Amino acid sequence: QVQLVESGGGLVQPGESLRLSCTFSGFTSAIGWFRQAPGKEREGVSCIMKSDGSTFYSDSVKGRFTISRDDNENIVFLQMNNLQPEDTAVYYCATPKAIWVKVYGNDWSDPDLYDYWGQGTQVIVSS
Repeated sequence: QVQLVESGGGLVQPGESLRLSCTFSGFTSAIGWFRQAPGKEREGVSCIMKSDGSTFYSDSVKGRFTISRDDNENIVFLQMNNLQPEDTAVYYCATPKAIWVKVYGNDWSDPDLYDYWGQGTQVIVSS
C-alpha cells in the first residue's frame, strides 16, 4: 500500500508563492495534485507521470504552477507562483493503484481514478 504525506501549505498574500511537497512510499506510476475549496468539488490541479515525466495542468493553474518529481527522494513538488484568493483550498496528492503508462485526455484530473490519498495541506491566499 502506498502512503502519501503532503506538506508546505500556509497563509500567503496574493501574488506570493508556495511549494507543496508530497512524500510517498512505494511505487507510483503517477502522482496527481488535487484541491478542494469549501462547498466545491475536488478539482484536479496537476499530474506527473513516472514513465516519461509527462506533466498535466488544469487551465486554472497553467503557467503559474509547476509539478516536478524527485524519484531518488520519493517526493513530488508543486511550485505555486502568483497565488490568488481563488487558489485557497485544501491540497491533496494522490496516486492510482493501477500502473499508468499513458494518460488519455483529461483522465488525470478524475479523482475517482486515484486510490491512495494523503491527508491534505491547507493553502490560504488572502490579503
